[in-house]
Amino acid sequence: MAKYLLEIEYVGTNYSGWQIQDNAPSIEGALEAAIKKFCGEDTLVYSSGRTDAGVHAIKMPAHVELSKEYDPYKILMGVNFHLKDAGHTISILSVKKVDNDFHARFSCQKRHYIYKILNRPTRPVIMENRVWWVYKDLDVELMNKVAKHLLGKHDFSTFRAAECQAKSPIKTLDELEIKRNGDEIEFIVSAKSFLHHQVRNMVGTLVLVGKHQWTEQDFIDAFNACDRRRGGPTAPACGLYFNYAEY
Repeated sequence: MAKYLLEIEYVGTNYSGWQIQDNAPSIEGALEAAIKKFCGEDTLVYSSGRTDAGVHAIKMPAHVELSKEYDPYKILMGVNFHLKDAGHTISILSVKKVDNDFHARFSCQKRHYIYKILNRPTRPVIMENRVWWVYKDLDVELMNKVAKHLLGKHDFSTFRAAECQAKSPIKTLDELEIKRNGDEIEFIVSAKSFLHHQVRNMVGTLVLVGKHQWTEQDFIDAFNACDRRRGGPTAPACGLYFNYAEY
């Protein structure tokens, strides 16, 4: 057996998410089908993270085991050919052979996400389904100030989806920085792991602060309540990108 690390980019708009679903297209399913066309093997592709429906990836790591060794470049070009041939918005950026004890999910030390907002009065056309359009002007300075309350180790139940399967709501958030570049606002978020919908729920709640609908104390009270019903809305999936992972 030979194990390979794949780095993958994809536009998740037309997929049910990373994980294979019944009667719905998935990133995992598309990759496994393309690999089978390349080498004839039924395989499982394991990713660093499981993105939801509509979420994108800039450099998602994943690994696959094949029964024999291949030139990584041949895997790269061969699998990409079959992905493109099937009309998928998925591309493998690189392939390299790794040790047998490597695991894309369990070996990961930190995951980095970006959430993108288009903050202007007019709706997006070129960036449709790639950003969350918020037409009311957002106070980035205030959002950055309030976001600092989330850094460190906390109970993130206020930002945890009801269907989250994590054993504990306690997580450590290493980075949450908000940057504006013209009409575009990016939330840069990093941690070893996240609760289901944690990033989107934090962004949705911080946007209430950015609109001056919530005060800093409103945000603190909601966070300390450790109750999802006290948090703000879940930001749309279209603005979220898995950026990269550290090993």
